[in-house]
Amino acid sequence: MKTAGLSVGILLFVLGLHWMGQGSGYFTWPSNPVMDDHMGWVYYGGAAAVLGIVVIVLSRRISR
Repeated sequence: MKTAGLSVGILLFVLGLHWMGQGSGYFTWPSNPVMDDHMGWVYYGGAAAVLGIVVIVLSRRISR
């Protein structure tokens, strides 16, 4: 459970950073007209990144 939580948290964090990059127009690969330069995706990405950090912290607190 600890490893699964850590993996999900890292995936959420990286995905959130990707969404923030695409939404701000800084990172435009792969080209996606729905996400590129739309500030809403910056907020969604920020929320996903914060959720990923929370999952990482909680998974590290789980005892074996």
